[in-house]
Amino acid sequence: MQPGIVHLGLGAFARAQTAVYTEDAMLAGGDFSWGIVGVTQRSATVARQLAPQDGLFTVVEKGECAAPLRVVSSIVETISGRDNPQDVVDRIAATTTRIVTLTITEKGYRFDPRTGSLDLADPEVQADLAGRPPLTAIGQIARGLQQRSRTGAGPITVLSCDNLPANGELTATLVRGFAAGLPDPERAPLLAWLDGNATFPSTMVDRMVPATTESDLDAVERELGLRDEAAVVAEPFKQWVIEDNFASGRPPWEDSGALFSTEVAAWEAAKLRLLNASHSMLAYLGLAVEKETINDAVAETALFKATRSMILTEALPAITLPEGLDGERYCEEVLRRFANPALGHTTAKVGSDGSQKIGLRLLPTLRGTFDAGREPRWATLAVAAWMYRVATAAPTDLNDPLAAQLQSALPATRTADTVVPALLGFRPIFDQDLARNERLSTLLLHWYRILHDAETIDDRLRSLGNEINHG
Repeated sequence: MQPGIVHLGLGAFARAQTAVYTEDAMLAGGDFSWGIVGVTQRSATVARQLAPQDGLFTVVEKGECAAPLRVVSSIVETISGRDNPQDVVDRIAATTTRIVTLTITEKGYRFDPRTGSLDLADPEVQADLAGRPPLTAIGQIARGLQQRSRTGAGPITVLSCDNLPANGELTATLVRGFAAGLPDPERAPLLAWLDGNATFPSTMVDRMVPATTESDLDAVERELGLRDEAAVVAEPFKQWVIEDNFASGRPPWEDSGALFSTEVAAWEAAKLRLLNASHSMLAYLGLAVEKETINDAVAETALFKATRSMILTEALPAITLPEGLDGERYCEEVLRRFANPALGHTTAKVGSDGSQKIGLRLLPTLRGTFDAGREPRWATLAVAAWMYRVATAAPTDLNDPLAAQLQSALPATRTADTVVPALLGFRPIFDQDLARNERLSTLLLHWYRILHDAETIDDRLRSLGNEINHG
């Protein structure tokens, strides 16, 4: 194998999704020039795990129709992007590199959710623009492409694989925003080069990949006969929908099960507002009733019914489905996947980074349902559960890039009447139209009181069940 792809964000999801599809595509097509150079972003842990194993790692499927354990070999090199940022730039600029892929999570893009543009006030972005070896993913990409433009390394494709609407367009906007922030002698040449040499297709990815536990590693060792510190666990289901707009070739990912489509935006909207929204809803409701995992949360009748009502009666009518997708069947399949006890997806993990997710996953359903003249009763419950989490979690437990700002926005006395208006006025998430919507405010107050006023977990579940049965 030879390297042809640089992947930023070498977490468990990338290994269970992008690396698997790429290996299968190389095996199907016989072209082994698409090996992956994997770059870790925030932590060097995965790079340290994979380096002694020559990039090899195990994928373990859990659940109905699980495939046998497999060792994946598509990663040919690993780099700690925080420790060796210039190496990342050099790999992106290499003539052999034809695609850069990303799984850096929403917050890794460092964009302003209100404008969709690069957050130029971010000190890390400012430092990258000032000329240090870049540590942000967008800075690394932009500097790598800048180096390509100077050395004649040829065209390249940047392929986002994160749960963001129009993720290709967003990534292009951010890279161009970085280029536009450079000093005058650098700005114009890079922007001109990007116009003719870089493409940014959109994608939709779907596979549930929980954190690997020590018991998972022990189980792999028993079956494999070798210790694999980089093993990943995943559900059997996986999906990848890609816009076919590549500047310098690509692996035959369709031969490994990927779907190339002109309707990526519709697929992405369906996933964000049906699957990801219900995932977040179950996480926040689960946290409110002290459920540790998503499968524990979905097993509670009240939480299951509320989530099912949200995606079927509010989210589904507010989106346009891609051709060939049965919406109701998709929603039911999502809930079945969440019930897989083998995955152990924790509510705390799924509920992290809420400030980056609420606006993408739930607020469009609120707006669409109000616009249709209906009441987003259940989507509002999900938002109220997020508010309750923000207001009641210990500061050290609120895993969110805006945790400090959220805490500053909250009043000292935290009741429904103080928390709801305070968070509705939090402009990085809620725009003025939503903040001034009296019906939304009334619904949020109603749900927040139910969550806040219950004396016990059983009382909270009972109150939610009564609302659902009479709602």
